[in-house]
Amino acid sequence: MIPSPICILYSQDADFVRRAKAFLAALAQVRHVSSADRLDAVLQQSSPAILLLDLRAKEAHDLLQQIQTGFPDILIVALGTLRSEPLREAEQSGVYAAEDLQIDRRRLQALISRGFEHLRVLQENRDLREQAVVPYAPEPLQRIEAAPARHESSSMPLLRFPRVFRRFDNVEALLASVVEGVADATGVGRVGIFSKIRQSDRYRLRAGLRCLPETYEIEYGERDALVRWFELHAHLIARSNLTQAIDQGQRTLMRRALDTFGAEVIVPLHARGHIIGWLFFGHRVTGQRFDYHDLEGLMLLAEHVSTVLENALLYEEVTLQKTLAETLLKSIPPGIVATDEEATIRWFNPTAEQILGVDASDALNQPVEAVGGRLAAFLRETLDARENLPARQWIDPNTRRSLSVETRRLVDQKNPLGAVAVVHDLTAEDNLRQKQDLVDRAAFWTDLAASMSHEIRNPLVAIKTFAQLLPERFDDADFRKDFNEIVVQEIDRLDKIITQINNFAHPTELVMKPIDVRLSVKKAIELARDRVAKTGVTIDTTLPNDLPKVLGDEDALTEAFAHLVANAAEATSGQSKPRITLAAKPIREGDRTSGVLVTIQDNGKGIAPDLQEKIFSPFCTTKARGMGLGLPIVKRTVFDHNGRVDIDSNPHGTSVSIMLPTGQ
Repeated sequence: MIPSPICILYSQDADFVRRAKAFLAALAQVRHVSSADRLDAVLQQSSPAILLLDLRAKEAHDLLQQIQTGFPDILIVALGTLRSEPLREAEQSGVYAAEDLQIDRRRLQALISRGFEHLRVLQENRDLREQAVVPYAPEPLQRIEAAPARHESSSMPLLRFPRVFRRFDNVEALLASVVEGVADATGVGRVGIFSKIRQSDRYRLRAGLRCLPETYEIEYGERDALVRWFELHAHLIARSNLTQAIDQGQRTLMRRALDTFGAEVIVPLHARGHIIGWLFFGHRVTGQRFDYHDLEGLMLLAEHVSTVLENALLYEEVTLQKTLAETLLKSIPPGIVATDEEATIRWFNPTAEQILGVDASDALNQPVEAVGGRLAAFLRETLDARENLPARQWIDPNTRRSLSVETRRLVDQKNPLGAVAVVHDLTAEDNLRQKQDLVDRAAFWTDLAASMSHEIRNPLVAIKTFAQLLPERFDDADFRKDFNEIVVQEIDRLDKIITQINNFAHPTELVMKPIDVRLSVKKAIELARDRVAKTGVTIDTTLPNDLPKVLGDEDALTEAFAHLVANAAEATSGQSKPRITLAAKPIREGDRTSGVLVTIQDNGKGIAPDLQEKIFSPFCTTKARGMGLGLPIVKRTVFDHNGRVDIDSNPHGTSVSIMLPTGQ
């Protein structure tokens, strides 16, 4: 298993650093160093590696010479201004490569890839020389773990973990306490814990004692070579055991990991079959090396730390979920009141305080009656019910707010937990609705006054004119005849207007019974025959015999259909070939017939787009004579039959569809 290649970047130019990291992110771990004082420590942690040296950075010239002398395993790529003196000197000094700072992505990636291959070859040659000079018979690491005779007493006291758990409410403090306790128990000067918080996170140093500053910036992913090695081998890494690793790549990986952390021992931490992190130890404060029994004690210690860390991570996850849930419940617009099975309030969010006018301190852990008798009764009824109850509305007696309350049982895998009430404040909506009703009512009376003044004035003018002429032309028989016909006609017109308004304001009570829609359609055509005859329009009907019966009032439906046929006939006036199609068909849902669809279609000029949304409003009409109450009455009739009316209109004609349910 080969360790992940590392590229160290020394520069104080933030833009250059950002660009280089973006170019090399897919090839290696990029570690940025901006201080000359820390560069040596990072090189020791990361060797062998490639160093990108920005020649513009502070002390770059001196650092170049020091690194060439002290770190032969570091490949230096010097970056400077093209044809500048520092870049020329670096090239002459024998660095691996000297390049322009403005090097493009492809060239830099190719250069770094060749550099890593060069490091690999150097490492292989070095390993071969070591094997030729110092031959050895490697012993599998598993044999080291075979238990020799135990000492009667362990030289490494165990950590007192009960003390650690006292700070369990703060995970960072808990892990810091673990690190301090481990350092104290083992007599080690440097201790650190790497772990991740959530499944999607990366491993990073969560707590450490006297760790190298760069260690806090190192992160590992799930696919990193060190993590995969721990998952595969599931045992510790100790510097004293490196020579016993058979594979040279594994020795390099383990040595790199120990150097990176400045550690002597790294112990993996397991939980539920996964690597949740690792614990590393530096030198003992006495300078003594770790023997077999010490390593065995560290493994035992790591098992306890794994338990603490697993619980800490679970606590963090639970805390995060709890925080999200509480924040959500506090932020949502409805009021939330939750109770346990004993009807004791366990949750009361700020919105509920505002809506109900009750402080949370006065409601929490109190019987549900603390929030009001009406809501309490509803919640208790919900606790006793087996099924969800419908939402209810009422006016709160304390705040005079209009409330809508919906309750639900709280059940976890058939285990009852309590009940919750979701309270909506409808006061603003009701006020707005009332204001809109006032506006609509005012508009209604305005339109009614305008329409009536227009419709009534014309008959009255005719009647008045004839009345004024009657004394002068009383002896004229033709005049008296015209007077009689016109006055009676205009009075009938006035009576019709009053009847129409009265029918709209006070509709007759419907007598609902199963009826055949075909009868209403045929009667409607007869009622509208006069208007149809005036336009000479042809009516094509399609009324199949398999129509189901609907629950309705035959007379009301007949009048509605007649009005639609009459409108269609008037819409076709002036067309060369006026035509009306009247069809009915059953509506099927699977094997069941759920209703009847009646469609009245004409080939007239259609309805103007600006009127299509208003045609069902009272007093909306394009006719020279008429109150505009026909379509509103049609819509109300269909609505009273639990049906739906839709209109589709274009310049080539209008189609009116009426859906009537069977009522089954």
